[in-house]
Amino acid sequence: MRSSTNTISIHRPRFPHDATTATAVVVAANHTKFQRVTTASWTMTMDSKKSSFGNYTSKKNKKEELSIIPHWESSSSSSDFRFDRLQPSDQELGTDRKRLEFGHYVARQAFLDEEFWTAAWLRAESHWENRANERYVDSFKRKFADQEFNAIKRRSRGQIGQKCTCIVTVMKEVKNVKRTVIKSVVGTLDLSIRYMLHGETVPGERVRTPLFCSINRTDPNKYGYIANLCVIKSARRRGIASNMLHFAVESAKSEGVEQVYVHVHRSNIPALELYQKMGFEIVEEASSQLVEDQTYLLCLKT
Repeated sequence: MRSSTNTISIHRPRFPHDATTATAVVVAANHTKFQRVTTASWTMTMDSKKSSFGNYTSKKNKKEELSIIPHWESSSSSSDFRFDRLQPSDQELGTDRKRLEFGHYVARQAFLDEEFWTAAWLRAESHWENRANERYVDSFKRKFADQEFNAIKRRSRGQIGQKCTCIVTVMKEVKNVKRTVIKSVVGTLDLSIRYMLHGETVPGERVRTPLFCSINRTDPNKYGYIANLCVIKSARRRGIASNMLHFAVESAKSEGVEQVYVHVHRSNIPALELYQKMGFEIVEEASSQLVEDQTYLLCLKT
């Protein structure tokens, strides 16, 4: 195989935490002024005891209602966004697309803006899950989801030296049953295909590099990175997280990747156990550099 080395000016990336680890997801810090979308105003019912994502209401009740009209960084694709868009059928999506069916669910790549938005909202819910009683939490979640939605779209368009895919788990198509897109998505994660920077032996390693670093686009330097894994509360403990991970790993393997990495917060024992059950192992040589962040770097050799 012919290899090529592209030399570019690049900043060392800060890796996002898995949303299941510290209930934190890194989103784009710099964003341009958002433009409000000209669509009908829908509301989402918030309930701290149970995630009620996608339940619309027009009645005033004791629950807080949060407007979830998304804001776009540009108006290029905003005009086609609809919260009432129906879940596409398998035939509409095409049978040639990669997918993993399990139980009542299907894991696959997200394609629609409504799926990107739902993924962003699930991440916002996960991020603020243990802080539901904090002041202005709904406003924070809304801002978080806005930023993450636009970040997902940017990443999906591709960046220099990496390819990023937003993976979602949706409810299986049922004959004579119609669901909106945002009611069908129950889980999400990001899979990035990247290359080590000059001098790195593991992703994010702190090494001295020149201002102009090289990305060595050869197979030994290619790796997969998983981030932002989260599942809606009402659908947890059904194997959704593990099956999404399996689908992500298989997708990475199909790209020629031999190693897949993920960061996990050290206090999140359930997430750590999940990854280890899937075959991930702690990268000991990276642990000392991650003490301050209180995270582990895990690796799965495919």
